[in-house]
Amino acid sequence: MAFAASTAMAQSADSYIVKTKGVKKTEAKANVKKDAQTDEQTGTDFVSQNFRYYSLCDWQDGMRFMVIPEKYDLVVNTFRDAGTGKEVSSGKLRHKIMVYNNHSVGENGRARMNFTCEEDNKRYYFELPNGEFEDYCFSKKGVPTLAYLGDVDIAREKLMGQSLITRGTDYCVDTDYDTDAYDNVKVEKNMEVKVVAVGVGTRSFPVKIIVADKRGNEFFQDVAISKTNSGMRDDEFDLDNAKHAFYGSFDVITAQTKVSTDYAQYMGKTIYSKYATSMTTKGGGKDNRVVKVPKLTEFRIDGMAPIRNSDYVTLTLTETETGRIYSKDVTFTNDNVTGENEDYFGNLFGFGEGKMRNTSAATRTMIREGRVGVGMTEEEVEMAVGEPDRKEDLPNGRYQWIYKRTKSWLVIEFSKSGKVVGYKTPRRNESSSNPSTEKQKTEEEHFIGGAATTTRAAAMRAAETRASSARTASQRSSYSTTGSGR
Repeated sequence: MAFAASTAMAQSADSYIVKTKGVKKTEAKANVKKDAQTDEQTGTDFVSQNFRYYSLCDWQDGMRFMVIPEKYDLVVNTFRDAGTGKEVSSGKLRHKIMVYNNHSVGENGRARMNFTCEEDNKRYYFELPNGEFEDYCFSKKGVPTLAYLGDVDIAREKLMGQSLITRGTDYCVDTDYDTDAYDNVKVEKNMEVKVVAVGVGTRSFPVKIIVADKRGNEFFQDVAISKTNSGMRDDEFDLDNAKHAFYGSFDVITAQTKVSTDYAQYMGKTIYSKYATSMTTKGGGKDNRVVKVPKLTEFRIDGMAPIRNSDYVTLTLTETETGRIYSKDVTFTNDNVTGENEDYFGNLFGFGEGKMRNTSAATRTMIREGRVGVGMTEEEVEMAVGEPDRKEDLPNGRYQWIYKRTKSWLVIEFSKSGKVVGYKTPRRNESSSNPSTEKQKTEEEHFIGGAATTTRAAAMRAAETRASSARTASQRSSYSTTGSGR
């Protein structure tokens, strides 16, 4: 059994207190004694194979815990002296190791959970708040202040010196050796790190894992692995507490977490954004911000990390023009993606350098502004204004794309070769579904010097270009051959 193996290790209380480097140590600590350990394998992943959850009903003699009081525990004491029956200060028992000695019923008829302090062999008990032991033991409440050391011992055996992947960005560094003071730090997601120490964390998150990045910077996270006696339900490990589940902050490195064979074909490829999208900047832990990246930004795929228990992959993207690094979570399966399909890779990105290089600077500007211009290709039009509501063939071999707008239509005509030859923006009748059946009265604000726009800034520019606007006024109900449109 895992807890029996933990007992065999017989590590001192001091050996469980670990800190990130740089924190001044006030005195030498005891050596660590370490013996062989066997593990009960009950699942297929790292956690389920090595860390069994023990409800109070499953606790057995010899299981070891450390007293880690929180603020509440310093007011409401947890233990009583077995000899006197008097309460004992949780602060006095801080960092003492308690060994479980089964449960019993006291003279007052209330159930007790019995412990022996490993340091001085003194006996204590925790009196259950109410009910019989069998009524209480199936709950997640557990025994206050106690951090389960069985998880810490197994984590030391399995993780010390091993490489992990960071799965979050929020971690901690110690600021004082003799207290639990720490600072929050930001680190890069999906970064490879090495485990340099494992110790005790808190009652809720008993395993403190200290890791170092390739530059030697150390940081840690307190995590619950088996969740034995954590005092928290499974559904409480979400939102702000998600990082305190093992897989919320770390993952073991396997072939899957590095790059699965399914995704290896994408590594090193050049892609560009078809639409403006949100990404997270990556700047050595100092610049993790969510920013909006414009259309037609070109990237190289430098990393792909599958996200556990999901269809999503975290991309590490390097912008080819500036060298900036970004991350983006995407999926390569669109079965469950709804709405704008923002996260679907095939919808968001296009492959190749040629599409970027063959697009002029002027056209890229129009695409970023959501405008369509004469000479654009079908692909460039899609990047500028999206897919059309309808496509229609014209008698002369040309064809047109029709977009439904709030008060008007956008009708774009293409040549046989697939290039834009003109556009028009007739006003839309609410009851009509076809722009060809409506009066060809074009929205005036869409034409400024032959260019279609709806921005107030463009309207102001119209006053400066009245002469040009006058020349094109007669074209408002016909196709433009010199301008561009939204």
